[in-house]
Amino acid sequence: MSNDKVLSFSLFQNLPWDLLLAVMLYVRFPLSLRNIEDLLHEQGIDVSHETIRFWWNRFGPIFAGKIRRRRVQQMRAHSKWRWHLDEIFVKINGEAHYLCRAVDHVGEVLESYVTKRRSRKAALKFLRKAMKRHGHPHILVTDKLRSYGAAMKEIGNEQRQETGRWLNNRAENSHLPFR
Repeated sequence: MSNDKVLSFSLFQNLPWDLLLAVMLYVRFPLSLRNIEDLLHEQGIDVSHETIRFWWNRFGPIFAGKIRRRRVQQMRAHSKWRWHLDEIFVKINGEAHYLCRAVDHVGEVLESYVTKRRSRKAALKFLRKAMKRHGHPHILVTDKLRSYGAAMKEIGNEQRQETGRWLNNRAENSHLPFR
């Protein structure tokens, strides 16, 4: 089933461009639903903010998926596509967990994974999940956690792994807004 069949506008009385415009305004700019309602009203499109919220809930993930796929295809073509892998401690319901994150060389968070253990098995599951979704990077930058090295060896990527004292700052800095 292609994404064009998923985006069926037959149930809506407004033009598809109105829907696209409203959702993209909400995604792209820091506007509230009522601000978008006012902007569309000035263009002669009369919709309520609840309708825009409904459109966003229904079609927002589809648009985000398309944008993500397009961005990943561009990154795969990049000759030095590198991932930075790192983990931090987070508390969920009073229990300590690890939040593992994969960040690309631009600083976009590609994948995140919460686990209770920092083991080879957890690192392997995280890497397989990220590589299945985003493809194989040219270089994987990690901290000196040995579970990443064991997981890379099992996958067959140990020659692509780089470790170093300051190499993983891209991933460390991506955690700052999360904390």
